[in-house]
Amino acid sequence: MCASRGVGEEFNCIDPNTGQPGSRFGQSACLASKWADGYFERVLNFMDATGMDIIETDGPYHGDVCAATTHAHHNSLADSQLRQWEACVNFYHECRARGIYINSPDQYYLNGSNKCGMGYRETNFSLPRERQILIARQNIYDGTYEKTPSMGWMFVPLVEYHGGGQAATFEPLCEHLHDYESHLAQNFGSGVIACYRGPRLYDTEQTKAVVKKWVDFFKKYRPILESDLIHVRRPDGRSIDCMLHANAQISPCGLAMLYNPTRTVQQIALKLPLYYTGLSEIAKIRKEEGQPKRYKIDRDYNVEIPIKMEAKSVSYLVIEPEV
Repeated sequence: MCASRGVGEEFNCIDPNTGQPGSRFGQSACLASKWADGYFERVLNFMDATGMDIIETDGPYHGDVCAATTHAHHNSLADSQLRQWEACVNFYHECRARGIYINSPDQYYLNGSNKCGMGYRETNFSLPRERQILIARQNIYDGTYEKTPSMGWMFVPLVEYHGGGQAATFEPLCEHLHDYESHLAQNFGSGVIACYRGPRLYDTEQTKAVVKKWVDFFKKYRPILESDLIHVRRPDGRSIDCMLHANAQISPCGLAMLYNPTRTVQQIALKLPLYYTGLSEIAKIRKEEGQPKRYKIDRDYNVEIPIKMEAKSVSYLVIEPEV
């Protein structure tokens, strides 16, 4: 929206240390200058004319100060941050009044934005595939302490991104199908919608079937997948990790995603905390689409389930009340 761009010396942010156009990102437009009036008006007119119902502002106002004293909507350095922030917020309010969904890589939730980045670093996606998959799942695990899954987006670099060469790249998808499926499984399994950067989502019928498998899974379990997450075992690359979706108002009332990122079979006794599923005595739990088993919930609202997972595999448990 305004960072890393110049719009003319008359309207650019002025660096308070030099008195010249400049900012922490090299150059930024000042959103409290007269230029911003026309800019926001043109964007809103475009959305009105096209019926566009989603916008991604990459990025929104990011905090640059401006020492100019001639800009239309701020007096000096002292009020420049506040007035620029207000301009961005007012634009978001206009978007929301039109029912427009806002992706915004910054914390503007209370002023209109619907979704922010989950919390990843873009350069992580130049790492070898196995490592970036694990770190991405850690990002989801950590990012959902402060937001529900659908409030944050993740990233999947189907083509090379920030370097890394073939070791970091998923294309051709059919040649790296297991790694590609790992990204699909942990994003859809976490209830997180990702940005897939590349020219296609599948390149063969086999790849298409894998994409369809996880899209169908998400559609089937969407209400519980977009519910709150209980953090059970953080990914560490050394054993099984687990995230539990819980919602006492729907059925299924819980869904636990299980991941074994290691290259060996792993077995654990998994303790699932079911308090927020609303269950208190008996839980019916099934592995994937299998037959459910009855588990007695202990006094701390936990159940203990023996888990055995093959190397580099993904599974899930569906939790329902006993009817």
